Amino acid sequence: MDSRSAAHVLSQIGALLRAKGEQRFKARAYQGAARALIALDTDDLGPLLRSGELADTPGIGPATLSVVRDLVETGESRYLTQLSEGMPEGMLDLMPSARVGHIGIYRNPETLQPVEYYMKVPEDIAERRVIVVDPMLATGNSVSAAIQRLKDKGAKDIKLVCLLSAPEGIKHVNADHPDVQIITAAVDRKLNSHGYIVPGLGDAGDRMFGTK
Repeated sequence: MDSRSAAHVLSQIGALLRAKGEQRFKARAYQGAARALIALDTDDLGPLLRSGELADTPGIGPATLSVVRDLVETGESRYLTQLSEGMPEGMLDLMPSARVGHIGIYRNPETLQPVEYYMKVPEDIAERRVIVVDPMLATGNSVSAAIQRLKDKGAKDIKLVCLLSAPEGIKHVNADHPDVQIITAAVDRKLNSHGYIVPGLGDAGDRMFGTK
C-alpha cells in the first residue's frame, strides 16, 4: 500500500466522522494523518510499519496507525467500511434494507484519469441491483471506471444516480456503458479546460472530504 492511497482512505474517514457529527478533533486527527502520509511519499508503507518508524511519524497516532496497518496487511479498512454503512444517508432513507459498498477513486488533476485506491463491495453483488451514487458526473472517467470494476465483480443490473451532470460525462458513460441508466437531478452547460462542470458547484470531492 503506497502512502498516497492510504492518505486518501484516512481523509475519507475524517470526512465521514465529520459528517456523522463526531468530535471535531477526531476528524482533524485523520485529516492530519493523511497529510503526514502524503509527506512520506513512499510506494510501500510496509517497511515503515514493521520497523516502527511509521508509529514515530508526527501526526500518526494509535488509531490512525491501526487503520494503516489494516490497509497494509489486508488492502482494506474495516473502520472505513463500518463508517460507510451509514452513508449515503439520503439514499438509505429511501432503501433502508440496501447494503453499502465503497469504491475509492480520485481524479488525477493533470491527466483527468481515474486512480483507484480502495474497493469493498458485498460478495453477492452479482445477484443485486447496484445503484452507483456520485454527487457530480463531470468527465465521466472516474464513474465509468467504477462501473467497470463493478461489472468485473459480476454486477449486471447497474444504475447511476447523480445530483449534477455535464453533457460530456453523460455521453462518456453512455458510450462506455450503454446498459447503465443515468438518473440526474440537473444537467449543466459544459466542462471547462480543467474538467470541472460549468457553472457547477466546485469540486465535490474536495468539498466533501476537505482535501482543499
